[in-house]
Amino acid sequence: MPYQPRVAILVPAPDYNERWQPAFARKAAALAGAGLAVEQRIWGAPGDLGGFDLILPLFAWGYQRDVVAWYALLDRLEAERLPVVNPVPVLRWNSDKAYLAELGAAGVTVVPTVEVAALDDAGLANARTTLRTAEVVVKPAVSGGADGTHRIAADAPIPADALGQRRLVQPLMPGILTDGEYSLFFFGGRFSHAIVKRPASGDFRVQEQFGGREETWDASAEAQALAAAALAATPATPVYARVDMVGDAAGRLHIMELELIEPSLFLHHAPDKGAAFGLAVARAISG
Repeated sequence: MPYQPRVAILVPAPDYNERWQPAFARKAAALAGAGLAVEQRIWGAPGDLGGFDLILPLFAWGYQRDVVAWYALLDRLEAERLPVVNPVPVLRWNSDKAYLAELGAAGVTVVPTVEVAALDDAGLANARTTLRTAEVVVKPAVSGGADGTHRIAADAPIPADALGQRRLVQPLMPGILTDGEYSLFFFGGRFSHAIVKRPASGDFRVQEQFGGREETWDASAEAQALAAAALAATPATPVYARVDMVGDAAGRLHIMELELIEPSLFLHHAPDKGAAFGLAVARAISG
């Protein structure tokens, strides 16, 4: 019987409150289809990882809630020289959304962002002046699943959980309300598929737990070019990547974020149902 490379997928702790198992099943099936043997390990307590041919943090959901443990895991993976995809330097870079400033400096069109070290009324006012908008969105620099993300109107107070904390301030992009947020998926550097995610009525968050919904999207040439430019500015070519973008009032697309750690890949929207994903991971093992 031919050898099956062992792959560890890092998953949340048992008490994690988001439903991740259906997406795990789709990814595991795609990896099995590429000839890989898949096992689960809890990301916060993974145990000995030395026997695996590859470690994938695909379901390290909730890492933003325990940043110290997350960075300690990255340090450990690096110190033990364990095979990780995406590579640890990419994971570390992508963990903090300060990378948006780097993308912007590289000429990539990103959502305008102001970082405030300790958010207060003066800092928020300055950010609004810089961004030339009254209505803004604030979010932690290390965040996921819209945790700690707030839409703040011109006359609204700073939410208690953001007050005095390091926060990123962005304009509320009109496209999120009119057209939704676009996500493009790349495996092994090649475009696979795309979706559009739309928020529930009265909300701006597109995640499923807030009532968001998604559908397949025929990605425009503009969107694919913007995504490729953003990925070209990363520390290394990701084996898997999700690129989220949104339009401004004129419809021009801006990068909202790069998901290179534990993205939902929506493989059920891929024409090949994830075969390209499985092949990209298998090729990462074989070198």
